[in-house]
Amino acid sequence: MNKTSKLTKEEKEILKSVEKGEWRSVPNVRAEIDRYQKIARSSLQKNMRVNIRISAMDIEGIKHRAFQEGIPYQTLMASVIHKYVMGRFVERGVSR
Repeated sequence: MNKTSKLTKEEKEILKSVEKGEWRSVPNVRAEIDRYQKIARSSLQKNMRVNIRISAMDIEGIKHRAFQEGIPYQTLMASVIHKYVMGRFVERGVSR
């Protein structure tokens, strides 16, 4: 079995594109990496506190889901809010 057979369809398309020479390095790559690291740090910084009222049933459900994911429930809540704000929240059927 060769290494490319384990790639997803999307990964295979990217590999083909790279092999065709369609990708070019940006000028001053170190400065670009630094710039994007600063953007990521500032966007992930938790510098505001919010108090909300949530039903006991919902908070228990959140804690249960967070436990399943292996993360603190506050982190899960912040992640859900962030994904919603960024338009990346994908609603799925509820499984219980």
